[in-house]
Amino acid sequence: MNSFPEDPTRANPADGESTEQLHAPSASTPLPPDQIQGSPDILAAVPAEAPRDPAWSGLDVVRLAVLTVVALFVGVFVVLFVARYGVYTHSSIGEIARVPLVIVGGQALAYVLILGYMYVLVTRERHRPDFFTAIHWNWPSSPSVYVVVGAVLSVVLQLLASRLPIPKNLPIDTFFRTPAEAWALTIFGVTLAPLMEEFFFRGFLYPVLARTIGLSAAVFITACAFALLHASQLSNSWGPVLVIFLVGMVLTLVRARKNSVAAGLLIHVAYNGTISTLMFFATDGFRHLEKLNQ
Repeated sequence: MNSFPEDPTRANPADGESTEQLHAPSASTPLPPDQIQGSPDILAAVPAEAPRDPAWSGLDVVRLAVLTVVALFVGVFVVLFVARYGVYTHSSIGEIARVPLVIVGGQALAYVLILGYMYVLVTRERHRPDFFTAIHWNWPSSPSVYVVVGAVLSVVLQLLASRLPIPKNLPIDTFFRTPAEAWALTIFGVTLAPLMEEFFFRGFLYPVLARTIGLSAAVFITACAFALLHASQLSNSWGPVLVIFLVGMVLTLVRARKNSVAAGLLIHVAYNGTISTLMFFATDGFRHLEKLNQ
């Protein structure tokens, strides 16, 4: 059997070859419609190209990160503008920009905008109509297990944090000066914040890294990026940043082992929710926030 393509310049068939063999259609030769309809074996022999997983590239993830930063500036500016002329009419722009409710509101608006772009990126730009399948959402069959894991993880790491050098005053503490601010951050911390963080880190970033540098390195780098996101809220102190890094390791390992972004989200929500619940009871329903400093 000749393993090379037929030479179109050959005029005469070689020994043992028939004219029909020389003129047999190749895989690259288009067939007439009537022959295609009567040749199911030929159609079956053409392999279907496997879809790229993930559908997006590292450049898409970088673009998504840059757009997130831009959206945060836009979101905070919009909320700041509304607050300046609708609520804090006698305060300066600088004072309003430091109000936790304004910051949380701006972040929430930005996350909604980025969530919309994530959907467009997957379904329109990368032509995957099922967004949740593309990001490996995969809702677990026993969600309560992951809720318990998140709660236990929260308690264990808080005990670890109590033995680490933690600064007395962290930037995140300024979000707990009034009950309204505490409630706002609590609601944000168990809804949009964990959802968008899981989408970005475990839904978009991790699979690109795993495809490029391997699973182990992808888990480590994703956890580092997750910790760096929260570092500024923790005064870049290594103790609390280490705790967040460990949280990121657990969440990414669950994503890798269970192939489920939803499983990590349940752990993440339970982790944040447990901390908020403990603070709620420790401060008598956020009415005595000064107890947090004790």
